Amino acid sequence: MAGGLVALLDDVAAIAKVAAASIDDIGAAAGKASIKAAGVVVDDTAVTPRYVHGFSPKRELPIIRKIAIGSIRNKLLIILPVAMILSQFLPQALPYLLIAGGLFLCYEGAEKVYEALTGGHHEGEAETAALGGPEHEKTMVSGAIRTDLILSAEIMVISLSSVEDEPFFTRLMVLIVVAVLITILVYGVVALIVKMDDVGLALAGRKSSFSQRIGRGLVAAMPKVMAVLTVVGIAAMLWVGGHILIVNVGEAGFHWPADRLHDLEHWFGELVHGGFGGVLSWTAGTVASALVGLVVGAIVVLIMHLIPKRKKADAAH
Repeated sequence: MAGGLVALLDDVAAIAKVAAASIDDIGAAAGKASIKAAGVVVDDTAVTPRYVHGFSPKRELPIIRKIAIGSIRNKLLIILPVAMILSQFLPQALPYLLIAGGLFLCYEGAEKVYEALTGGHHEGEAETAALGGPEHEKTMVSGAIRTDLILSAEIMVISLSSVEDEPFFTRLMVLIVVAVLITILVYGVVALIVKMDDVGLALAGRKSSFSQRIGRGLVAAMPKVMAVLTVVGIAAMLWVGGHILIVNVGEAGFHWPADRLHDLEHWFGELVHGGFGGVLSWTAGTVASALVGLVVGAIVVLIMHLIPKRKKADAAH
């Protein structure tokens, strides 16, 4: 009996060691996957603050919370099942899904540029959503969650590509860990950014003159920071959208755009030796991707604006 108990304890200890090793493997793989997706995380963080621009301070955190909940739903209830099924049974379909996502991001970014140049807004938003009101909030949250779906899909697929050789369970756990950690990171940073003016007001109300100066500086700077983040967010949409298109069109079999982008990055990287060459290479690739995103997005915007006019013209006749 004692021997059997010892044997059982040995088996339990062995299982525990295997489980601990699996957890370590999942943690290491999740860390690797998160690092690989870091570029898109930066873009996601830059894009989101513009969706709370113009709302009262009391509504900022509730709006961010709604977007964060939508984001985790996107990742766990939509993207995760689709990614796991496709990676298991139809991995060749993933590039085409990402191409569709890239087109959407390019369209969103180019539409914002069009609005900035013409002073216009989406017709639906102008008609149904009073600025700062409940309808406007609902519209902005829905738009943020739609955009997050594309960025989250890119994050999850990039993460999946870094562990594609792992067993099914490991891939599943890695994606769950990445989904939760990335969502907390992105929306935690976004919440911190949009509430910095409140921090400034609190500091400005203190007795210390140094705290007051810091607080007044934060309050004065935040509108400019938010305006810059709005521009960065639009640029990030175009950059990420264009890069998704270039890379995944190559994955689908048409390699010319990705090859030319690689040649451009290599050429700029060779101009200067050392770390600055890498910066030049990255900048050239980023600008080229953003230009591709702007051109492709402008074409989609043109098509989307012509379709309603065509329908109205047909209805008039």
